[in-house]
Amino acid sequence: MSAHRILIAPSLLSVDFANMERGLRLVEGGGADLHHVDVMDGHFVPNLSIGPPVVRSLARVAKIPLDCHLMVTDPLAYGARFAEMGAWGVTFHIEVVDDPAAAAAALRTMGVRAGVAINPPTPVERLEAALDHVDMVLVMSVNPGFGGQSFMPDVLTKVEALRGRYGFGGDIEMDGGVGPGTIAACAAAGANVLVAGSAVYGAQDPAARVAELRRLAENATENATENATENATENATGGAPDGGR
Repeated sequence: MSAHRILIAPSLLSVDFANMERGLRLVEGGGADLHHVDVMDGHFVPNLSIGPPVVRSLARVAKIPLDCHLMVTDPLAYGARFAEMGAWGVTFHIEVVDDPAAAAAALRTMGVRAGVAINPPTPVERLEAALDHVDMVLVMSVNPGFGGQSFMPDVLTKVEALRGRYGFGGDIEMDGGVGPGTIAACAAAGANVLVAGSAVYGAQDPAARVAELRRLAENATENATENATENATENATGGAPDGGR
């Protein structure tokens, strides 16, 4: 099991919208790697959120990349606008495209990293046509559209399948209900980009919470790698470290 670099991505869905730049600085000071931008169109999900003009303003002041998650029915039309506004990565949902390979290729021509997201009820097999064409898979661990929901542990099997059965070597992002009590399980399963909204911005010290989440995720990844190595060694020696004697 090869370790992927842990990236902590606080979600701006939970920031104080009246003080967004201050919110950026708080989490950047704690070592955040990405700003996660949740984009909703009121159709794919029953809510509205951040649009292109806000992303343009964010891009002017952010010191780390903007990771845009498009919960929209027309991701390519929106993707072009967000790429123009300064997005670093754009993620579309597998549920709204007929040809995920073409969608990913189109996003890359716009100069952004291409990601594909999957909702909790959607089987992981739906991603098969996308995996060779995207930089990242986002596994939703809540139903999309609202912040502050509880983590759905059943989706961890999707992460395990992506790393194991499919051998996906890109980034795997987990979004929804990620916090101190759940992030270790996400990292141990193979997710390396961890989105946390209310767990960060709702903390008394958001910067310290970012650092805490990184520590928990890195420790879990290290432990999972050590366990995988030990299991491989035992399998190679007949089930016991001393060769079975």
